[in-house]
Amino acid sequence: MANCAGSDQSHKGPARPGWAFVAVLLTAQAWAQTPPAAAPSWQQGRSAEQAKSTLHPFAPHLTGRASSELPLDKLKVPAGFKIEVWAEGVPEARSLALGDKGTVFVSNRNLTNVYAIVDNGGKREVKKLLTGMKTPNGIAFSKGTLYVAERHRITRYDGIENNLDAAPEAKVVIDNLDPSQQPGHFWKYLAMGPDGKLYFNVGAPGNIVLPNYNQATVQRVDPNTGILETVAHGVRNSVGMDWHPATKQLWFTNHARDWISDDLPNDTLHRLSRKNMHFGYPFCHQGDLPDPEYGKGRSCKEFDAPAAKLGPHIAPLGMRFYTGRMFPAEYRNSLFIAMHGSWNRSTKHGYNVMRVTVDGTGKVTGMKPFLEGFLTDDKGDPPMWGRPVDLLVMRDGAMLVSDDYNGIIYRISYKK
Repeated sequence: MANCAGSDQSHKGPARPGWAFVAVLLTAQAWAQTPPAAAPSWQQGRSAEQAKSTLHPFAPHLTGRASSELPLDKLKVPAGFKIEVWAEGVPEARSLALGDKGTVFVSNRNLTNVYAIVDNGGKREVKKLLTGMKTPNGIAFSKGTLYVAERHRITRYDGIENNLDAAPEAKVVIDNLDPSQQPGHFWKYLAMGPDGKLYFNVGAPGNIVLPNYNQATVQRVDPNTGILETVAHGVRNSVGMDWHPATKQLWFTNHARDWISDDLPNDTLHRLSRKNMHFGYPFCHQGDLPDPEYGKGRSCKEFDAPAAKLGPHIAPLGMRFYTGRMFPAEYRNSLFIAMHGSWNRSTKHGYNVMRVTVDGTGKVTGMKPFLEGFLTDDKGDPPMWGRPVDLLVMRDGAMLVSDDYNGIIYRISYKK
């Protein structure tokens, strides 16, 4: 019987390759046709001169770190204020939300969980509340309900504080928010507006690209009807928003593009004074800097200017207007912004919490550091030992600050 591998010596025609050789040949052809792996999204937009740059984002410690291992004595706040560890063991602690009964809810971005922190006999207990989620960065609490923004949907958990040991089944507010499984800035910040609607960002799908109709926007959804609206355009990536206590206007932070230079463009702070404002991305950055590619043939005068420039590559995240009574009177209605800190810059900066003052007309009148000490070496890799992410004003007037790099939440208080 002839050998199926084609080795029969009585075969009179030209020799045929064996099946093993054919398999190797087909595999080699498949390899040759496979496109090279795409570069990480954060590298998109680099020039040829920047291709060998060693700058890179900094990953958090996903298992967290004990506060006893950290140089907490380096943290500095103004005279009369005190900062201390409020809770630890919350891996990659990101967004913060406060429940009616005092529960503090904490999200993460690279992981898949939402946590609840409760007071248990004078000692804070961290509970893993929700698991198996897709990038649950955004959380908001209102009238007994916890809302969670994943990359593809927003869900609600009614009566959650009565069910912290067995969370109720999720009810979908809106789905299909990420139909293309976009790269880039797919995580969402979430906040409940004074109009009873949920506001969130849909970031740009890369560093500097032309977004589709619903990307690079701030949107809102009615949690009762699921009706979705776009309220702002040209917003590359906002990871923090709040409403002015007096004017009720929406303010939000925004990350400008990378890979222009160390000092350009600035990240920005924005105020929404009317619906459907356009803040420039990808055509114009920081209100007055045309993009080298997409800005050709366009004018920055077409677009709405930011309320303030915050610094180049400083990465502003969570922001809150201070509405408590604990801090001195001059702090009331000040805006506090968590600066996650730069990576796309040779000399790093940020890694702090800034206080921004705003007058009655909505004009920014000043900005200065409020919490410092995470940055240890502005040329280091990494240059810091912690990174602030979000802020939360507690009912006693103290302020919480989350640190995703270490999985820790700090408390800032004031005493005369």
